[in-house]
Amino acid sequence: MVSQNKQSKKGSKEMSKIGINFSINVDKIDKAHFVQGAKGRYLNQTAFIDLDEVDQYGNNCMVTQGLTKEARDAGEKGAILGNGKIFWREDSAPKPQASAPNFSASEIAEDTPF
Repeated sequence: MVSQNKQSKKGSKEMSKIGINFSINVDKIDKAHFVQGAKGRYLNQTAFIDLDEVDQYGNNCMVTQGLTKEARDAGEKGAILGNGKIFWREDSAPKPQASAPNFSASEIAEDTPF
């Protein structure tokens, strides 16, 4: 369980964590948008996640191909590569805790059998 007070390196509180399985159609990848890095070629992707609803196939996510800033500025849209499903979720919201009943001293004295 994640502590309510756990802070990220940037100082903000952590959010819930989720695990997502993606299935992408590699035939739709536009290789012109691969990014060359020091250790190889990379494919940037963008995921759109709806935590509250699923589609008719149980998907919560859509994955698109990420584009360079220049391509986005030129009006290009990343190809839809596939979908994903949330398979695991760790909620960091506070859990409701049972509170002890609140009785006054006179109520306790009246009902006490001794």
